Amino acid sequence: MAFWSIASAATGFVLKPNIITTETNTHKSAMVMFSSRKNRNSRLVVNVAEEAAAPPAAEEDKSKPPPIGPKRGTKVRILRKESYCCNSVGSVVTVDQDPNARYPVVVRFNKLNYANVSTNNYVLDEIEEV
Repeated sequence: MAFWSIASAATGFVLKPNIITTETNTHKSAMVMFSSRKNRNSRLVVNVAEEAAAPPAAEEDKSKPPPIGPKRGTKVRILRKESYCCNSVGSVVTVDQDPNARYPVVVRFNKLNYANVSTNNYVLDEIEEV
């Protein structure tokens, strides 16, 4: 017989898995409780309950919002004054669609800057389409 030893401050633990059956499309939940070793009358308690299937949710119109910024491959002019590539033209590589992104537009240039990098990130206000 196998013996398991779990060192913890608790005297027992509860395991609660959720079981989904494909036949009736209902959720079954099972609860298994193992009592502490101090109790000589060790027992296994299993509690199974079935939940009724939830009614199908009303389908909402999940259309995508319009894309932010210029499309990929679009030629843009850089308006950021302190940029190495100010007033030069580059092509858009990607546009991050996350509204919380600080610099969502990645632009690639033909020339390299002083750090041998050919791409840079910009805010939507710092570029204009050519």
